[in-house]
Amino acid sequence: MQYRLLDVTEKDRFDNFIKHHSKGHILQTWEWGEVKEGAWQPLRLIIEENGEIIAACSLLKRPLPLAMGSLFYAPRGPVLDISRMEVWDYLWKAVAEVAKVNKAIFCKVDPDVAESNRDWQMALSRTGFIAAGSGPGFEGIQPRHVFRLDISPCAEELLAAMHQKTRYNLRLAEKKGVKVDIATSEELGAFYALLQETAERDRFLIRPLSYFQSFYEHLQPKGLAEMFLVRYQDKNIAGALAFKLGKKAWYIYGASSNQYRNVMPNYLMQWEMIKWAKANGCTLYDFRGVPGDVPDDHPLYGLVKFKRGFGGQYTSFVGEFDLPFRKGLYSFYNFIEPKYQIGVRKIIYLKKKLRKK
Repeated sequence: MQYRLLDVTEKDRFDNFIKHHSKGHILQTWEWGEVKEGAWQPLRLIIEENGEIIAACSLLKRPLPLAMGSLFYAPRGPVLDISRMEVWDYLWKAVAEVAKVNKAIFCKVDPDVAESNRDWQMALSRTGFIAAGSGPGFEGIQPRHVFRLDISPCAEELLAAMHQKTRYNLRLAEKKGVKVDIATSEELGAFYALLQETAERDRFLIRPLSYFQSFYEHLQPKGLAEMFLVRYQDKNIAGALAFKLGKKAWYIYGASSNQYRNVMPNYLMQWEMIKWAKANGCTLYDFRGVPGDVPDDHPLYGLVKFKRGFGGQYTSFVGEFDLPFRKGLYSFYNFIEPKYQIGVRKIIYLKKKLRKK
């Protein structure tokens, strides 16, 4: 076995391994590193055996404040077969060597692995990973809890497995003349306007339009993403961005207008996206984050109820883990980072306040 960091000449080879591996994830692709490039520096590491890739890990590197060095983050990585522990061990020795060169004090992972997977839990523990509690709900970098739907059955079976009210609502949208279309790059501004309206209504922060432009430009031409717009009476009333890799599809960003919510656009949009995923050879559709298996009096229970209505399976992942390379600096980082973030938020708040004046 040997490890190497790849350059762009092996981009397709790297992506082909990620695409066809059972643990492959869109956030481990070469293109996702390109989306994040700027704030992060992507490093693509592979383990080879007899000239074949047997493990891969796309690492995102970011400098830390106060000259502490840098951190590594492997979003939904690494990608390998956990049954070969010698490959697992070698991978993290390789990452540690790369970390030393790049002055990374730790590596964060949040693998696409169910909480019930004891083999991964044991592997993380024996390597020295520390659970990095990300808090309840949506406080982690990636969602800890999702609904996932096996979309290999035919459309009629999928419809029959839905909650009766879900089926009724998507049929209502069809009856009312709601239409769902795959959007073009020129319509990204229309989607973003809906996202701004959603963010203001539901009180959450969104990234700038430039991020979504980068997102679309890097992923959509490669067949890794698509944008959808929902129209009613010639108006855009909802939209979404979706990922696709191999046999998996993910609903990523959704937006909706404050108007015409009574025609149930989001139900039909999800159904059309599921059909799109099926038509592109996918067998798994991921509805992405929910706050957890919460009771019906929870403020976000409506989101859980909406996604559960399509018949998906509630899934909890193992969560976030950190592998410290320099334990003293890692401890100092965990002490100072919350205070640093509070300071950053105060500066952002003051800047916004001054702009309003």
